[in-house]
Amino acid sequence: MLSQSRSRTWLRLLAVVGVLSLFLVACGGGDEPEETETTASPADDATSPDEGTETEGTEGEQASGEPIRVAVLTSTSGPLASYGEQYVDGFELGLEYATDGTMAVNGRPIEVTYQDDTGDPAQATSVATDLIGQGYTIIAGTVVSGVALQLAPLAEQNDILYVSGPAAADAITGINRNTFRSGRQSYQDVATAGQFLDDVEGKTVAVFAQDTAFGQANVGAVEAVLGAEGATVESILVPADTSDFTPFAARANESGADLLFVAWAGETASAMWQSLGQQGVLENMTVVTGLDQRASWETAFGEVAGDIDFLAHYFAEAPDTEVNQWIVDNHEGTPDLFTPDGFVAAQMIVQALTEGDPDDTMSMIEALEGWTFDAPKGSQTIRAEDHAMLQPMFQASLSGEGGEITAEPVNTVDAEAVAPPAGSFEDES
Repeated sequence: MLSQSRSRTWLRLLAVVGVLSLFLVACGGGDEPEETETTASPADDATSPDEGTETEGTEGEQASGEPIRVAVLTSTSGPLASYGEQYVDGFELGLEYATDGTMAVNGRPIEVTYQDDTGDPAQATSVATDLIGQGYTIIAGTVVSGVALQLAPLAEQNDILYVSGPAAADAITGINRNTFRSGRQSYQDVATAGQFLDDVEGKTVAVFAQDTAFGQANVGAVEAVLGAEGATVESILVPADTSDFTPFAARANESGADLLFVAWAGETASAMWQSLGQQGVLENMTVVTGLDQRASWETAFGEVAGDIDFLAHYFAEAPDTEVNQWIVDNHEGTPDLFTPDGFVAAQMIVQALTEGDPDDTMSMIEALEGWTFDAPKGSQTIRAEDHAMLQPMFQASLSGEGGEITAEPVNTVDAEAVAPPAGSFEDES
């Protein structure tokens, strides 16, 4: 487990803020997840844990060594299916990029099987246990923090390599040496929001959120991150069944906050933002929220989009890097929010296989610890002490209307400026 030099309060509070913590400002509910299995390989050949199909290299000679089997476990059905699809798209591109199109490492082809975790920790644990029983020693994925927090102990118990995906819970960082992450974590989201203020100390930050576990967790997150830097944190919690947001928007105006941090999930997002606009909140103070996937930009924000400041994990227009340009050039359509998380996971796995031994988990772990590499977002480093993924974040603005809303990068926030407190692994010998 993680032993922190700083208080663990922020970690405990943020652990409950999963992948939806800042980005589900526009997403409503969906159908109940159904159990499905996807086994398409990056080369569009069907693979499964029982019967894999070799992926032929697209450059050079076809690899002929013993296959290396990798399992990707993420949501490809249910309300988070779009996030899972973005991750899988990124993983396939990342594998192609990292292997120079050969889909092989040291003459051994990489066979990938894709499994649907349906967003359910119990289902994911069952699938992962079955995969481990069949000999898989590398598992990547999940957009759901609750799933990742179940898979991480399983990885340690069975001594396999686990690379978590977009799941944002801070508790994933430092949970054990077998577990890494390819995406950002909640601390980095909140710290990026704080960067909209020149100096957090002495400032007032109001959290505007629903009075639910989701909203209360976001209040706790802001208190733990920005409160620790000297900000006074207040909360405006709105009952979940509210349809008239006018009195709550008025409270936001009366707060006199230097920054209003909005964390919202559900179908009322559009009405909420409209009310904040009508009451003049967006004109009177800095209002920050997370930039979700592209499909939400028009439906959630509408005509007030240009009046909001956005913290952003990723959007295709943000990074000015060669790797990101390669993704844009090779992706069908426009890369989305969690495309880089899958891409980076593939980069990490290829690094582990190249510099480590596919049959020796500890050698793969050591190949990743402290590794600095060129990722889609820019230079990223896996902090050896706790496996935090140090990475740049972005600030953005939206403009346009009538379904033509576009995002523009405002600022790139340096990785060190939003790095979570360093931890270390306890000696378990």
